[in-house]
Amino acid sequence: MEKLLLIGIDTRSMLNSALKLDYDIYSTSYFSTSDTPTVKNQKIILKESDGESCGIFEDNFDSRSILEMSQDYIDEVDYIIPISGVSPNDFSKKDRKKILGNHDVGRIENKFRFYKEIENEFSTPMTFHLSDIGEAFEINENHPDIQFILKPLKGSGGYDINLLNNDMDIDFGDNEFILQEYVSGISLSSSVLSSENETQTITNTRLLTMNDFGEENSFIYVGNILPLTDKSIMSDINDIDNINKEMKDTSERLIEKFNLIGSNGVDYILNENGLYVIEINPRLQGTFECVEKSFGINMLEAHIMACQGEVIEIPKAQCYTYKKIIYSPTRMKYHPMDLDNIYDLPHIGSITEKDEPLLTIIDSDADFEKLYEKVELTGEIVNKSAKRNQLDAK
Repeated sequence: MEKLLLIGIDTRSMLNSALKLDYDIYSTSYFSTSDTPTVKNQKIILKESDGESCGIFEDNFDSRSILEMSQDYIDEVDYIIPISGVSPNDFSKKDRKKILGNHDVGRIENKFRFYKEIENEFSTPMTFHLSDIGEAFEINENHPDIQFILKPLKGSGGYDINLLNNDMDIDFGDNEFILQEYVSGISLSSSVLSSENETQTITNTRLLTMNDFGEENSFIYVGNILPLTDKSIMSDINDIDNINKEMKDTSERLIEKFNLIGSNGVDYILNENGLYVIEINPRLQGTFECVEKSFGINMLEAHIMACQGEVIEIPKAQCYTYKKIIYSPTRMKYHPMDLDNIYDLPHIGSITEKDEPLLTIIDSDADFEKLYEKVELTGEIVNKSAKRNQLDAK
């Protein structure tokens, strides 16, 4: 039996799909939630236990640690699928040959290089590469009518993105940043499946960030709702069919332009001026389980088949699916909850710090209003439980 390694921040959802396929499964992850399947060959960085804090993800996560821990697995397996948090470019050239997916994503992960390559073909925000924060202020003075945001040159999940203001005093250190025109509007995303010879959009989705839930100017990823319809876009939009068509055409052109294979995502902002390309995620996306629930397909199998040359026939969506990550409203000790639509569950008694990811709500329904109401109600229950189990601030 061929050996497959899943490696990234959280392999739970991919493991569930992988265990339905004919592979000997290996897994290395940062998180291992209590509902993560157990496999024989499995390594975990964060060891959750009763009374111990899970810490601050941004401070503790380092993709190099996962790779170092996984080296014996990398040497042993036949195939590797990197998930969010680990880039194909992190692997040695020899090890990249085992990757099922894209082998070189430097042109995409470097956000400035990405924008320079597409700015003459697609609508994009004005973007500058920075040497220091002083250069950002100088650019801002030269464009007084534009609001800018500061972004890491590389990164995902919406972390470390901030509106530029004159009070900022940031030492870039070894990090690189871009300054980008802030395009306000509706966040959207496409999930695309491609082989070397064929490209098909699976679905478009409403992409959700903290901004959508009252956390003004916070761009951290919260979840998705799919498929994209006049209801799930949750805004007064006149022609959703044309928006879906434009997203499909644009996403497929971008995937082909960068010669990407497997499952990839394209993120957009839609406003009164049209559709702006924001970034490509050259890997399996956060919509993974949502697509599986709405379309009734095994996304890991579809990804592997596309990498090996065959794009599956995309069925019609049977229902809406809504994914929402809950970030803890307080420092709290986790106690189990009797809910049937929560995932990525902490180990009982472990401590989640304030504003860190607590768990994920995922639910489906043919009726969008019923689905939205149920997920939001679950979110309220989870937040109330977190506050009941609040610990003194550290």
